[in-house]
Amino acid sequence: MSGRDTVHWTKGYTQSELDRAQRRFGLVFPPDLIALLIRRRPVNGHDWTDERAIRRALEWPFESLRHAVETGQLWWSEWGRLPSTARAREEALRDIVSRAPKLIPLIAHRYLPEQPREAGNPVFSIYGVDAIYYGANLNDYFEREFLGWSSRPWPAKIKRIPFWSDLVERFADDTNTS
Repeated sequence: MSGRDTVHWTKGYTQSELDRAQRRFGLVFPPDLIALLIRRRPVNGHDWTDERAIRRALEWPFESLRHAVETGQLWWSEWGRLPSTARAREEALRDIVSRAPKLIPLIAHRYLPEQPREAGNPVFSIYGVDAIYYGANLNDYFEREFLGWSSRPWPAKIKRIPFWSDLVERFADDTNTS
């Protein structure tokens, strides 16, 4: 990070605060996220000590996908027949999303996948079916977040994350064919 972005950061968390957050929310942070959050945290990022706000942020990807299902924007054929009731659709979608890697909220609707539990996972922007990569990894993401989404060229290859990368690719395909 350059010196220009120092106003975007504040004091980091202690290791015990991060351990407590991971236990409380049933997550395992990738090592690059832990290293970052111990050094510093984004001023506009989610506060891991605010349980209510974190629970809302953790639920956001599912809720935005549920809305997309209810408005007819999302249902993949491999999921089977679209259930006839809203409750059944919600249960089916919850089962599908529960098998995907959990998403860790960073800033607004930007998320880092929990798995694989290694450095270098991409960052996703999830807003219903409007799903895109917002960074090839954490460093790339924060540079794009603070300096502009197209502030640097995209790498030729981005790590593939089950379900979430599919969502990105299908959204891109739908956008390109519309």
